[in-house]
Amino acid sequence: QVQLVESGGGLVQPGGSLRLSCAASGNIFSINVWAWYRQAPGKERELVAAITSGGSTNYVDSVKGRFTISRDNAKNTVYLQMNSLKPEDTAIYYCKAQSLLYNYWGQGTQVTVSS
Repeated sequence: QVQLVESGGGLVQPGGSLRLSCAASGNIFSINVWAWYRQAPGKERELVAAITSGGSTNYVDSVKGRFTISRDNAKNTVYLQMNSLKPEDTAIYYCKAQSLLYNYWGQGTQVTVSS
């Protein structure tokens, strides 16, 4: 089992920045992909960014150049640095940890971009 706890969401003005954190505990050695997803009201949940155990990253086109996913192995934490935020980035952001057999999800953290 893996437990995930997200934090760092909040209200920010357009153009601002936030850093989301996903603290992991449990059998994290089984995880080979860490990812951030988001779900806006009335929309499907979408992949925002992912990082593999080898450090490879990928991003949805709409956030490339603005968001950065990273890991701190010593702290068992995955981050999503979000810069130049836009109103369309408003959503609940979820952390996901993927092993060969299971997907683990956090509870989500709300990000609202509004003036």
